[in-house]
Amino acid sequence: MRERKATDSLHSSTDLTEGKEKLRLKQEVGLISGVSLIAGTMIGSGIFMSPEWVLHHMGNPASSLLIWAACGLLAMFGALSYAELGTIIKESGGEYIYILRIFGSFPAFLFAYTSVILVRPAGLAAVCLSFAEYAIAPFYPGCSSPQVAIKCAAAACILILTIINCLNVRLATSVMNIFTAAKLLALLVIVVGGLVLLAKGQTQSFQNGFQGTTAGIGAVGVAFYQGLWSYDGWNNLNYVTEELKKPEVTLPRALMIAIPLVTCLYLLVNVSYLAAMTPSELLSSGAVAVTWGDKVLGSWAWLISLSVALSTFGSSNGTFFSGGRVCYIAAREGHMPDILSMAHVGRLTPSPALLFTSAMSLIMIISGNFTSIVNFFSFMAWLFYGMTISGLLYLKIKKPELPRSYKVPIIIPIIVLMAAVYLVLAPIIDQPQIEILYIILFIFSGIIFYFPLVRFKYHPRFLQRVTLHLQLLLEVAPTTRDAN
Repeated sequence: MRERKATDSLHSSTDLTEGKEKLRLKQEVGLISGVSLIAGTMIGSGIFMSPEWVLHHMGNPASSLLIWAACGLLAMFGALSYAELGTIIKESGGEYIYILRIFGSFPAFLFAYTSVILVRPAGLAAVCLSFAEYAIAPFYPGCSSPQVAIKCAAAACILILTIINCLNVRLATSVMNIFTAAKLLALLVIVVGGLVLLAKGQTQSFQNGFQGTTAGIGAVGVAFYQGLWSYDGWNNLNYVTEELKKPEVTLPRALMIAIPLVTCLYLLVNVSYLAAMTPSELLSSGAVAVTWGDKVLGSWAWLISLSVALSTFGSSNGTFFSGGRVCYIAAREGHMPDILSMAHVGRLTPSPALLFTSAMSLIMIISGNFTSIVNFFSFMAWLFYGMTISGLLYLKIKKPELPRSYKVPIIIPIIVLMAAVYLVLAPIIDQPQIEILYIILFIFSGIIFYFPLVRFKYHPRFLQRVTLHLQLLLEVAPTTRDAN
C-alpha cells in the first residue's frame, strides 16, 4: 500500500530525493487534536453566510432555528455512523475508502472522480467567496458589494493559498492554527452581544415565530442544504483514521464532544442575529455578521468584518490543505493519475494536486455564486454520504461478525439514510433544475474514463510522456509504497 503523501507526512521522516525511506505516518492525533480538527473545520464560512438563506427558505425565525438544530442532530447521527465504519475499516480516506472496501472499485472511482474534480473544488470556492464577501464589505458601506469585486478577491485568496501550501507545509499549518483563534473570537463576540440584547428585552423577532412557515418539501430540503453546509466537516476525522491514537476510542469520543459543542454555538449565534435584526433586515443583508456588527458594535463594527474575514481565510486554508487526501488515496489505489500523487522533492508538498485543485476552484468561482455552489455541493455530498451509510447498514446486517470496538444502534444509520434520500430527492421533485441533471450526467461520465484507464489499465504513451515532462517541470517524484 502506498503511503499518503507529503501533506500528510508532517510527522514522518522521509527523503524523496534519495528514496531511501518510506513516508510513515505516526499516530499522533489524540482526543484534543481530534476535537479541534472537527470543530475547527466545521466552523467556517457557513455560520456567517447561511443564516439568511435558511431563513429565506423557511419563512420565519422559529422554523429556521429548528432547521439549525435538526442539522446539528443529523450531523451527529452521521458522525456516529461513520465512527463505527472507522473502527471496522481502519484506513484513512473517508467515504472513498469505505465505498471501495464495501462496494468495490467502480463506485469508489466515481466518488473519487466527482470529489477531486467537483466536490472539493466547490467547497473551497464557496469558502473563498465567503471570505471575499467579508473582506471587501467595509469598502462598500451601506450597499451590497459588486460581484466582480467579490470574485476577484476570492480568486486572489485561492492563489495566495496555493502559494502558501506549495511553499511549505509547516507554514500552511501555522496559518491554520493562528486563524482558528480569530474564528472563535468572532463567534464569542456575537454570542455575548446577543445575550446582552436579549437581556435588554429585544425579542421582537421571536414573537409569532412560526408565522409564515414554508411547507414545500423542496424549500425545506434547500434550507437543510444551506444549514448542513455550516456543519460540513463532521466526517473529517475519518479522513485521518490511520493517524489517530487508539482510533476505536478517540474517534467516537471526539465526535461526541465537538458536534454538540458546535451545534449549541450555532444556535446561540443565530439567536444573536435575530435579536439584533428583524427577519427582513437579516434577509436583505449580504453579510449577516457585518450587519450585526454595524447595529451592535457601532464604530467597532470593523472588528467583526476583520475577524470573520480572517476566520474564513483560515477555514479555506484548512479546506485547501486537507483536500488532497482523497486524491492521494485514490492515486494509491490506481484511480487517479500518478502525477496527482507526487510530491515536490525539496519542499515535500503535493504541488500537482494543489495546483489542480486551485485551477478547478477558480473555474467554480468564475461560473457560480455562493448559494448555487453550496446547493450543488450539498446535493453531491449527501448522495455519497447516503451510499456510505448504506454500506454500514450492509455490514451490520450481512457481516455482523466483523470485529468492531464501537457499535451504533441500527436506527441511527437508518435515520441518516432516510435524510440523505430526502435531501437528494426533495429538491429534484419539488423544484427540478437542469443543473442537477448536469451533475448526475457528470458523475456517470466517469464511466468513459474508468473502463479503459482503470479496468483495462490502458495507459497511452503520450500520457506517460506528459507525466514525465510535468515531473521535470514541477520537480516532483512519486512517493513510496508501504510494505503493509
